[in-house]
Amino acid sequence: MARTETAPPSAPAGGGSRALRLGRGLGAAGALTVLAVLVALAVAWHMTQGTSNTGFTDLIRMLSGATNSDGVTTRDVLLGSRLPRVAAGVLVGIALGVAGALFQSLARNALASPDTLAVTAGSYFAVTAVAAFGIAIPLWASGGVAFAGGLLAAGLVLGIAGGAGASTTRLILAGTAAALALQAGTSTLLILFDEETTSLFAWGSGSLSQLGLDNARRCAPVILVATVLAMLLSRRLDLLGLGDDAASVLGVPIRATRASGILLAVVLTATAVALAGPIGFVGLCAPVITRLIARAVPVLHRHVVMIPAAGLVGALIVVVSDAVLRAIIGADAAIAVPTGVTTTLLGALVLVLLARRARDSGPTRQPRAARTTTHSGLRTAVVATVLAILVVATAVVALLAGERWLLTGDIALWLQNNAAPVIAHALDGRAPRVAAALLAGAALALAGTFVQASARNPLAEPGILGITGGAGLGAVIIVTLVSGGGVVTMTAAAIGGALLAFAVVYTLSWRGGMNTDRLVLIGIGLWYGFTALTTFILVRANPWNTPAIFTWLSGSTYGRGWADVVPVGVALLAAVPLAVVWRRELDLLSLDDDTPRLVGVARERVRFGLLLTAAVLAALSVSAVGVVGFVGLVAPHAARALVGSRHSRVAPVAMMLGAVLLVVADALGRTVIAPAQIPAGLVVALIGAPYFVYLLARSRA
Repeated sequence: MARTETAPPSAPAGGGSRALRLGRGLGAAGALTVLAVLVALAVAWHMTQGTSNTGFTDLIRMLSGATNSDGVTTRDVLLGSRLPRVAAGVLVGIALGVAGALFQSLARNALASPDTLAVTAGSYFAVTAVAAFGIAIPLWASGGVAFAGGLLAAGLVLGIAGGAGASTTRLILAGTAAALALQAGTSTLLILFDEETTSLFAWGSGSLSQLGLDNARRCAPVILVATVLAMLLSRRLDLLGLGDDAASVLGVPIRATRASGILLAVVLTATAVALAGPIGFVGLCAPVITRLIARAVPVLHRHVVMIPAAGLVGALIVVVSDAVLRAIIGADAAIAVPTGVTTTLLGALVLVLLARRARDSGPTRQPRAARTTTHSGLRTAVVATVLAILVVATAVVALLAGERWLLTGDIALWLQNNAAPVIAHALDGRAPRVAAALLAGAALALAGTFVQASARNPLAEPGILGITGGAGLGAVIIVTLVSGGGVVTMTAAAIGGALLAFAVVYTLSWRGGMNTDRLVLIGIGLWYGFTALTTFILVRANPWNTPAIFTWLSGSTYGRGWADVVPVGVALLAAVPLAVVWRRELDLLSLDDDTPRLVGVARERVRFGLLLTAAVLAALSVSAVGVVGFVGLVAPHAARALVGSRHSRVAPVAMMLGAVLLVVADALGRTVIAPAQIPAGLVVALIGAPYFVYLLARSRA
């Protein structure tokens, strides 16, 4: 992933403004005191908001035992409702802020977050599984289910990666694989057991609603002890920032430090999820904001100060986000809105602003995509031949597969228009779905190839252009807010939203030129922002409409006709010649920014053309299969592993791999639990996760 750097403690942070001089004059105690006062003010503001008439004046008069007009004492209101909510917000913010600071310092990457080890995904899956299968547990143990699920997921990731002392790259890949598989499993349960899990869609974005102070009392000691232990690692983390080799020379036990920090971060994250559900982006934004403040207050660069400061900033983000939401839409309406939606929106804004100001990390950054490998032409020919056969074979099997299996002779009769009515009806429904999966898989793979080469980042996919988030938001707006909107209108809105999102991402990423790190950061920020808005609209809509739109957001070919397939086919016919024309430019762009310029390539113009083509391919794929991710990430990866890094070979192989992957996923989704169906996008994630594990096993050799 991309990396951003902040100025070192000794670096000048700007002019000699009074605020800057004041910041440099603040000591550790002063900086933490200022943050603590801000948190206290936010808590006081939050305590004045609620569904009752209790206000600021009533808080002042609380000691006198004053009674409100509705006969409820101020003390009852505070202890029964408002204090539990704000206490949960403070504790969750501290836990996620400290966990995020640990992850980012250990990874030396501003994009590392508590989700890196799939803790959140594991907690969500555990809670959803308990609800879906009707497992009865006492109320006091409900938080323990989330805690146990998060710890088990983290244990799985650590096992795959080779232990807590494994390299950062290995941990990120393992976390990505586990999170994708667990998220796909959770989404499958939400769709198949929609009645049993109706309320869990909102819980999946976090909620501060509490029944009392009991949960906060149980979690507070764990968070306090883990934070203190994290501060005891401060000196090691300071030295680790110099690099593993330098830290080792200075006597830092690298593996023990990394293992201790990761385990503490896992415990903090699991505790936060058990208390308030998965609240997004706080663990990412709180440390980033703290490091930005450190430009003016250099003492925050020291981990002994930065760790508690990140916790206080996290608490400030959660409490202020919740208070702002209540102030805008009212306390009654705010109860139904997940807290994670508001924190994610705030976090997305911060990440975009950070990316706009970020400096490139220079020669220390060596993207994996920049490495070149070559294989023989014979190997490429064999791979291409085998894949071409697989494309045809999987398409035929997909036509035969379904609730009722057919024979190859049935397909021949159908093509001659002589099939029996029941067979003709079955194939009339299956053929467009197979064609949609075939073409959309190829289109998404080609789009992913373009994006990874342009961004020089092997973890990039079309989603970082804002396409996935924009398409989902456009479709949800039509379904939930526009009466009479049909499938055609929804698809058009999704395509329009995807292209508009790409325009926004590209415009914000342009700052005197296109910086690929900035593009990735802004794309991720807006992706999460659009997703948060989508969740916000869904949780305020009719809950019985959620499973249908959620199925579409998970990627499905259900109900597709030939009219949905044609746009993707036309886009591919236009994009494939461009891939042939730009094959040399793709090779050069994937190396670095200087080589294309030295050989006379119009770098910015070609990059814009590639990204625009990728955006159109991915957006039109929405019309065929809904919102499907992961194909654009996995197919180019696998293609480079099979035939090397030359894009004249990568592009066609990736297209065939993408087509096979999505056709197989769609066929499995239609047949495994027939007559019920699993969205193809979820099956793709379940299939793709083992591939990431394979990458880890191979890289360990």
